[in-house]
Amino acid sequence: MTKTALLRSTVFAAAGLGLMAFTSAASAADVGACLITKTDTNPFFVKMKEGASAKAKELGVELKAYAGKIDGDSESQVAAIESCIADGAKGILITASDTKGIVPAVKKARDAGLLVIALDTPLDPLDAADATFATDNLEAGKLIGAWAAATLGDKAKDARIGFLDLTPSQPTVDVLRDQGFMMGYGIDVKDPNKIGDEDDPRIVGHDVTNGNEEGGRKAMENLLQKDPGINVIHTINEPAAVGAYQALKAVGLEGNVLIVSVDGGCPGVKSVAEGVIGATSQQYPLQMAALGIEAIAAYAKDGTKPKPTEGKDFFDTGVNLVTDKPAEGVKSIDTKEGLAKCWG
Repeated sequence: MTKTALLRSTVFAAAGLGLMAFTSAASAADVGACLITKTDTNPFFVKMKEGASAKAKELGVELKAYAGKIDGDSESQVAAIESCIADGAKGILITASDTKGIVPAVKKARDAGLLVIALDTPLDPLDAADATFATDNLEAGKLIGAWAAATLGDKAKDARIGFLDLTPSQPTVDVLRDQGFMMGYGIDVKDPNKIGDEDDPRIVGHDVTNGNEEGGRKAMENLLQKDPGINVIHTINEPAAVGAYQALKAVGLEGNVLIVSVDGGCPGVKSVAEGVIGATSQQYPLQMAALGIEAIAAYAKDGTKPKPTEGKDFFDTGVNLVTDKPAEGVKSIDTKEGLAKCWG
């Protein structure tokens, strides 16, 4: 493998779809890899790109990273996969916006000999990818659900609960976190593979956020119109949680609602420390992406494919509950430790 040149980054429009592509670790390397994320603005995916770029530079892998305009922009991801195949890449790392809809494009890549690894968000079906490197998103949801129930104590049985989910297509990461929260809280989920079929009277409703602050704000406003007495909010991620808090603060209800989330990014952990978010489940996207690049390099070398964590059908990259208000029976770390670990 040739020596890696200096890291560089360029931005250009692709396929007329608003897709942004970033080329890192430019070199004469004989191994090419692609990173395809949902957006290039969410801090989670920014950190993922940092991890992939650093590892690619270290290993002499030529990396191209693509992202859609918003969460849910599956058309751009399909176009990116086509570009990766045409470029002769050895592998693709992807956080899919539409976990079912992307499967035909992924199959085309695998049929062309590329290793496809799902990062963070399992495909549907899971074995549509060669491997999945992810947080145990069901466990992440269970942790914040159990913490919310334990924190409320006797009041948990009379709570008014709202769910700020991701997109209408219900990607796997959305379903896993949503249903995990319910399991942790003690709510009957009915079909664990579907959002919204539960009949627990404590649930006010669900709305979607596209995983950003503006979406979180609007979704929170919608749920408040249904029931201004909401006092527990599950959010798909921390940008959505911040948006929800802004909506609550605008009507003077920020002190009445317990907000929980998933991500554990540095800004999110600070939000926990400031009391905006009660608790969040911390995941590790930089590690996910770095491991993914290592796996593509190994595959290019001798055809080796990554194996899942023992006892699971994916490679578990870990999760920790972060809160400064620990609850009995729920293992957690405080925000000081969370800030030291945020998105490693």
